[in-house]
Amino acid sequence: MALKRMDNVGIVVEDLGEAIDFFRELGLELEGRASIEGEWAGRVTGLGDQRVEIAMMRTPDGHSRVELSRFLAPPVVADHRNAPVNALGYLRVMFTVDDIDETLARLRKRGAELVGEVVRYKDAYRLCYIRGPEGILIGLAEELI
Repeated sequence: MALKRMDNVGIVVEDLGEAIDFFRELGLELEGRASIEGEWAGRVTGLGDQRVEIAMMRTPDGHSRVELSRFLAPPVVADHRNAPVNALGYLRVMFTVDDIDETLARLRKRGAELVGEVVRYKDAYRLCYIRGPEGILIGLAEELI
């Protein structure tokens, strides 16, 4: 059996509302919010009895999603939000945008900070990394072709 698709990328946050607002500003749509709790959920994650608030954010094309999770129980045990871009494990989510400068201007109003510089890769892309809410690392790409 072949792989069918990637359904979503999960990001754990402290302030679910702030994260939703930031990803809306980026251009994702809130698909829905839910509370996930109970022994069945803990069997999937290995965390036992858990309580989590989630928000599913969908890209405008409808093909990709970001699942934002706020754990109420058990408490969060590690914090990788300020890890540098060469840290092992999850690095970033990359989004393609129409206009990188306009997108940066909008996201800066929500606290986004440029990690390095906006650079040009050949004649194909303009690229940058930003830190969003709670230090989440996000890549932005503008196609030049």
